[in-house]
Amino acid sequence: MHGPTSPGWLLVTLCAATGAYCLLRMRSRVEEQRRAAGGEAFMGFGMAVMAVPTAAFTPPSWAWPAYATVFGAAALRALWAARTSTHHLHHVVGTAAMVYMAVAMAVSPPHAHAHGGAASGVPLLTGALLLYFTGYVLLSGARLLPVTGAAGGTPSAGTTGAPGAAVGWSDRPELARACRLSMGIGMVAMLLSM
Repeated sequence: MHGPTSPGWLLVTLCAATGAYCLLRMRSRVEEQRRAAGGEAFMGFGMAVMAVPTAAFTPPSWAWPAYATVFGAAALRALWAARTSTHHLHHVVGTAAMVYMAVAMAVSPPHAHAHGGAASGVPLLTGALLLYFTGYVLLSGARLLPVTGAAGGTPSAGTTGAPGAAVGWSDRPELARACRLSMGIGMVAMLLSM
């Protein structure tokens, strides 16, 4: 994850901006959207922290196990929440991927972090995660394409109100999808640097 400096800072910026927007989305009037936005904000900021280039900051040896523990707890929480919503299954995969990357960085030699070298992980698991997140990015991108309403009408307001009702910016489904898309792109970038 700690490869070249410029792409690393771009990834940090993308993930931190996404996390910040997700914090703002927590102002939604819909409880499920607030919960999902909170989990996504956590992932965005966690990804930003893990992506900081080593030229700027080399984490101490205890940081990687700490990341694995924190994201492991988040994975268990997402697994518990998946009982009621299938969207949380994606959070389970995302947090499990973060645990995997933290463990891989913890067991890799210190010089591999500075040179962006391959961590000693299971290549099959890295490949499977790359396939999942690449598919997720493509599907999320396709969902952002505009859909025209029937017979020249306007698209419905979504789940937050009656068709045609005003929707607050924190409840806009296309903004939530864009947020998820950017985090998916960030996850692909992080996995590629493994």
